[in-house]
Amino acid sequence: MDQSSNHVVGVDNTSRKKFDREEILQRARERDEEEADGRKSKSKGPPVQRKPLKPRDYQVDLESRLGKTQVVTPIAPLSQQAGYYCPVCECVVKDSANYLDHINGKKHQRALGMSMRVERSSLEQVQQRFESLKKRKDPGSFTVQDFDERMLKQQQEEEERKRLRREKKKEKKKEKVSEEEPEIDPDVAAMMGFGGFKTSKK
Repeated sequence: MDQSSNHVVGVDNTSRKKFDREEILQRARERDEEEADGRKSKSKGPPVQRKPLKPRDYQVDLESRLGKTQVVTPIAPLSQQAGYYCPVCECVVKDSANYLDHINGKKHQRALGMSMRVERSSLEQVQQRFESLKKRKDPGSFTVQDFDERMLKQQQEEEERKRLRREKKKEKKKEKVSEEEPEIDPDVAAMMGFGGFKTSKK
């Protein structure tokens, strides 16, 4: 056999690719036009005008579920899961500190339609506020007699509470004693030679 017939002829793949300059420039122009169109469509309209930040007109409830036991299931709706539920943002926060951070935070305020900026007060508004605070803290409206009356009322309420507690304890003791003493027929007790099952302990 001849060795030359066994030799496999390979394919010449060492030639370089020829680039057409015009074609590449055309592709670059098309890509630039597409990006420009995409930027125009993504550009936002006029910025949304949000109301300035305002104080809450409700009390934040952090203690209503404090110390209560709750069964938590993974299929329960968000409002019934463990933690604090925010109906505005529809999320559950696990503890009170994070809940306060959430309701005072940017995301929650935006959902309520408010920006994080506070409205600037005018000079007249500040003066009116000072006047209302002065009227509220008027020293003539609160006297020593008012203080004494309030203290007396508090003491009476405290004494009433203590008295009720003592009465409840006495009732419980009476119930306990009556439960412990079994009912014995006096004839049977006399026949056995004793008056009852009372102990000498005091």
